Amino acid sequence: MSESVDSLLAILGSRHPWVALTGAGISSASGIPTYRDHSGTWLGSQPIQHDEFVTDPLKRQRYWSRSALGWPRVAAAHPNKSHTALVKLEQLGLLAGVITQNVDRLHQRAGSRSVIDLHGRLDQVKCLDCGKVESRKVVQDWIERHNALPDTSSLTLRPDGDADLPDRYVSDFHAPYCGACGGVVMPGVVFFGGTVPSPVVDDCYQMIDVSEGMLVIGSSLSVYSGLRFCRYAVDQGKPLVILNQGQTRADDLCTHKFSRAPFTLMAECADYFLNTSQEPLHG
Repeated sequence: MSESVDSLLAILGSRHPWVALTGAGISSASGIPTYRDHSGTWLGSQPIQHDEFVTDPLKRQRYWSRSALGWPRVAAAHPNKSHTALVKLEQLGLLAGVITQNVDRLHQRAGSRSVIDLHGRLDQVKCLDCGKVESRKVVQDWIERHNALPDTSSLTLRPDGDADLPDRYVSDFHAPYCGACGGVVMPGVVFFGGTVPSPVVDDCYQMIDVSEGMLVIGSSLSVYSGLRFCRYAVDQGKPLVILNQGQTRADDLCTHKFSRAPFTLMAECADYFLNTSQEPLHG
């Protein structure tokens, strides 16, 4: 193993349990791209904001037309070794749980048991009028019955299940609506500009309270919703370890920083843990 992996393993074994905060970088090896490059520059067009989706029918039409093409590829994505490594850490008692900024549910599909979906889940859709919740598959089936979708092989996938789509397809697109009341339906995620529900935030704080340190994987922490938990952990005197290729907003707060690609580093950790039958490490 490389020195970086040895160092990370020593840190993880020095205390437990940890809590992991994950971002888009951890899912990049599963074929789901990140929002920003390694310098923090936004990739692609700006996403639709929460208020735009709620108030503007044309914005909703744009969202659903693009999401209709991006979602199947997100639904077909598989967990990678970074997800598997966190499952193994949880099984060994080294990890209290995962707070993820991702909406792809890959942590749960990998086998992680204690996961908080900070920004919601893309596989559910909720009516903003009557509150009915349906699976995204049901909505996707409706979309495909009522629209002639173009070939998706050449389209650029976005991290939130969006896809770059020519404007000519958007204008003729039939957006879904609630089958129960005809109301506006919205994916069960926190859009940019939206607010994370208070109970979810409280659950995150409680997970940090029972941990001995925080491990950030694949996030630039560019949005406050994740950064605040790093600050909370540091204010409690707990170590903050960051695995991210590129700078983050918590670089000045962290105890250790690993700049190698998160997938590579976590994959090597997974190989180590999966190839050993040792009991949980102790500090």
